[in-house]
Amino acid sequence: MAARTIEAYSHGVRRAGGYFQYQIDALTESQLTEYFSDLLITHSWSTLKLDLYGLKFYYKNVLHQPWPAPALVKAPTAQRLPDIVTVEQLQRIIAATRILSYRVYFYTIYSLGLRRGEGLRLQVGDIDADRKRIHVRDSKGNKDRFVPLPDATLLALRRHWACIEIPCCYSRIDKVDAKRRTWPLRHWTRAA
Repeated sequence: MAARTIEAYSHGVRRAGGYFQYQIDALTESQLTEYFSDLLITHSWSTLKLDLYGLKFYYKNVLHQPWPAPALVKAPTAQRLPDIVTVEQLQRIIAATRILSYRVYFYTIYSLGLRRGEGLRLQVGDIDADRKRIHVRDSKGNKDRFVPLPDATLLALRRHWACIEIPCCYSRIDKVDAKRRTWPLRHWTRAA
């Protein structure tokens, strides 16, 4: 479980503890319904959801008791589509970007469908030119995944690396020992 999740769950359990005078080991469904109704007046749905999941975790993993309110309704989820840049918009972004490494960064994250942070964490050693794929590490949910590597993106990266000074052994990504391929593409950080 991520540190921020643990912190949010702990905060929710403490908030519920304060509400019930720190007597939260034997709550009833009606008490929990009243608590979450009151909480919704002063807090957002996301806070309510974190408190709910924090209390469920507390009951299951700390008290080893069943959750006393199985019928408690979850917060409604809003289905939002992410903002996706069109090809024309990307072309304008790249044309307006003067620094080559930033242009390559924007092209790479767009062509691979990466999130900003995934692109910033990308390292030369994550690129497998032989299998035409990229290893995306610590993606959303702290999971790794493989992404297909288009030929045009590989060509753009190789052209870019030919133009910049990379420590001696990193210039040919398809011939380097995997243990030594750790040069981060950190020069992109200021662009995003």
